[in-house]
Amino acid sequence: MHATQVTDGIFRLSADASDLLFEAIWPIPNGVSMNSYIVKGEKIAIIDGVCGWDGVPETLYAQFDEMKLDINDIDYVVVNHLEPDHSGWLETFKTMRSEFQIITSEKGKPLLEAFYGITENIRTVKTGDTVDLGGGRVLAFADIPNVHWPETMATFDTKSGTLFPCDAFGSFGALGDAPYDDQMSDEQLAFFENEAVRYYSNIVAAFCLPVQKALKIVDTLPVKIVAPGHGLVWRKNPKKIIDDYRRYASYSKGPCKDEVTVIWGSMYGNTELGVAPIVEAMEAEGVKVHVHNVPEAPLGDILASIWTSTGVVLAMPTYEYKMFPPVAAVLDELGKKKVLNRKAFRFGSYGWSGGAQKELEEIVTRHKMSWDFLEPVEFKGRPSASDLEVLKDRGRALAREVKAMVAAAPVIE
Repeated sequence: MHATQVTDGIFRLSADASDLLFEAIWPIPNGVSMNSYIVKGEKIAIIDGVCGWDGVPETLYAQFDEMKLDINDIDYVVVNHLEPDHSGWLETFKTMRSEFQIITSEKGKPLLEAFYGITENIRTVKTGDTVDLGGGRVLAFADIPNVHWPETMATFDTKSGTLFPCDAFGSFGALGDAPYDDQMSDEQLAFFENEAVRYYSNIVAAFCLPVQKALKIVDTLPVKIVAPGHGLVWRKNPKKIIDDYRRYASYSKGPCKDEVTVIWGSMYGNTELGVAPIVEAMEAEGVKVHVHNVPEAPLGDILASIWTSTGVVLAMPTYEYKMFPPVAAVLDELGKKKVLNRKAFRFGSYGWSGGAQKELEEIVTRHKMSWDFLEPVEFKGRPSASDLEVLKDRGRALAREVKAMVAAAPVIE
């Protein structure tokens, strides 16, 4: 990894990570970048360091050397967000540089002590506060709580119009030494848009209302560059990632796209017999269908596809008078992530007794998900030919309603 220049006086330092579960939960098959930024006026600030994983601080310090930047020349460390993937390097930094001032939010200060035992040389800031680095370079701060931790803030360089929002406007995907949107082809930008959806749905989805509040703050700023803690730096078209996040936040309550996500599990193959017919029926109506078999499918993949889907199909057998447990676990997580107002349908097999429908209704009600269900279909044992025809009819009906909902929804750009 190499240091790169974002714009005059601002530099990006980064490390790519792979072969791990992000937050020890989410698979990141395409890796993730962790970005830090050096901002130079007459004084120097580093914004959002990177984590303390083995080899990562050393990667950061090697990029200092590339820039011929002495660690002792750093006057300020701006910590927008205390999650350890952005602050873990402080443990090594403070052993190498004894005198520097940390700038963080009021809610961030106690976390510095809790994670790293740091209690000295801390300046807390709030919305409207500034730090003058000299040479016409002023950093302004704004609280953006719960995007996605309560202490989160954003930093704005008033000279260049660069926004440093940490986890906001981020994405998964390792970047190597081509970290800017103006270095990407249309195909590459489409890839990183998918990585942004995966990132948002996995990491930020439960906090859509705070995201929308943060967007109102961002809309008041003359933003020319968006430089997040993960993912692409947007200096050609920063409006794209801002508008993308506006859409992603709206997807919580829907409608979303002309898409349906099918989540299915089957113990002995009886429920599975209905999956292909209903998928084919929906695709024939012109909607895109994502299909996930649980428990094999990673939860992160399911969240990414359901986040853009207006419709949902849940297919599972009754298991001990309740839902097939892997599907129940996924549904519970969808409720926690606030996947709301979907058009939905459920079908499945049962043996000596039903009962899955009752637990389904309980989970949806408990999480206030407000899903609108078509009439469910249950069959004893294997589905008959007539059962499969009913499933096809339900699939066609669901697809048509999804398209109608999307067509009637206001366009969010």
